[in-house]
Amino acid sequence: MAPTLYDEKPEPGDLIEIFRGNYQHWALYVGEGFVVHLAPATEVPDAGPNHMMSVLCDKAKVKKEEIWDVVGHDQWSVNNLLDKKYQVRPIHQILKDAQAYVDRELPFSVFNGNCEHFATELRYGKAESRQVRQAVETVGMAAMVGFGVLAVAGVAAAIFGGGSKKKNKEEY
Repeated sequence: MAPTLYDEKPEPGDLIEIFRGNYQHWALYVGEGFVVHLAPATEVPDAGPNHMMSVLCDKAKVKKEEIWDVVGHDQWSVNNLLDKKYQVRPIHQILKDAQAYVDRELPFSVFNGNCEHFATELRYGKAESRQVRQAVETVGMAAMVGFGVLAVAGVAAAIFGGGSKKKNKEEY
């Protein structure tokens, strides 16, 4: 494995979270400096704004690559985020399944079939994406706040007579 820029020492079966700016890319460490990950065509290190084009992709390829080729200059960490929620599958099964997917093209969807879903499915047998859940919660909260503001404005208009009033000629 290449010299590390960080103190992280991943073990086979660990989830690797790669910070790409507006989102995180996820991979599964399979040992000897390699990761397996689901990558739409736009998923390359240092792609900048082009990373966001993955929302338009409907297919992605499972790749086995050296961790540093996937990480590039981005920060990363080992993040077995669901270990307290789900039981980790046997490592030999995780690695066997990961290898079986390499070079396959799979359906891709940011909302229900992204790289985080793929990695968590391998580790836990459960496809889950925390960043999708957080995005949905954030959008939902923004919508609730927006509806709340509209509701308050409507109530205020009703109470304070937001409509225009015609004045009688005698008032002038």
